Amino acid sequence: MYPIVDVMKRYLSVILILASCWVKAQEVKIIDAKDRSPVAFATISFGNGLGTFADEDGHFTFSAKKYPDIDTLYISALGYSEKAVLIPRATPTQTVELEPEIAQLAEVIVSAPKKGKFRVRRQKAETHKDIFACWLPTVESEIAVLFKRHEGQVSQISKLYLPVNAESEYKTKGKGKFATIFRVQFYENNNGSPGAGIPYENVVFAMDEKADKVFELDLLSNSIFIPESGLFVSIQVLGYADKEGKLVETKKYREIKTARGIQKISTSFRPLLPFVKGEADQRTFVRRIFFNDKKWQVFDRNYNPNSKLLQIGHRNYGMGAEFRVFED
Repeated sequence: MYPIVDVMKRYLSVILILASCWVKAQEVKIIDAKDRSPVAFATISFGNGLGTFADEDGHFTFSAKKYPDIDTLYISALGYSEKAVLIPRATPTQTVELEPEIAQLAEVIVSAPKKGKFRVRRQKAETHKDIFACWLPTVESEIAVLFKRHEGQVSQISKLYLPVNAESEYKTKGKGKFATIFRVQFYENNNGSPGAGIPYENVVFAMDEKADKVFELDLLSNSIFIPESGLFVSIQVLGYADKEGKLVETKKYREIKTARGIQKISTSFRPLLPFVKGEADQRTFVRRIFFNDKKWQVFDRNYNPNSKLLQIGHRNYGMGAEFRVFED
């Protein structure tokens, strides 16, 4: 028999160990406040330029050990009001409810597919194989491209053509398997720049090392119709996928040892996104979702005068599309 004092000490030790684990990591689940369903791939900002995404089930893990100075999370998703959430240090789990936003989207969202005769028209994707003229996708970046109605007629986007470069022609860089999860989102055209987000169903997909040149994304079942003013379509990196295809938590920065000390390098993902020579009618916008209040900026010298892409004149992401163009 152990003395009661020893027993109490053992129990106290277990409690302290559990408490320390709770402090180090907290499981957070994000749900719809109305129907209690998971909010997939919600954006979680830590308010200091750092952030991450929830997975398809609305889960993510917050590490107090990694972010000891963070006590508030800012959680957002298209179609919901953003919510600031305090991190209770004493509990290992927390459920966050997001309130759906009621938006007047006028003609932007078509509730039922257009019927009748249509013609199939295509806007060719523009691409190349020069890895030095490619955008390095990072978890904080989003690229949006403007699409207009084909010849002013009612147009549905049935496919997207996404230029990619898997680096397969460069042996030292093209080796190894990967699976990167991307998200496509849609925005109103606000006087030539991306405006309010349009809360269509999540369009999330994965690319692997076999995706090269142009990736075709089928959107026919999503009923994406272009309004008279046009529509911005964006592509955004969520992170790498595990063997089961689930989103894994990705660090925003990699820490590299150099002669000058530890340097933080933005974590980039494959495949790369080729940018092409700029057009007179600039239609590519970019933003860093954890910086600058998520503001969109046209991709020109005002965005970053030191950008190598801009210095060589590669200002546009040449996203293409297939349209169903309906007769009046």
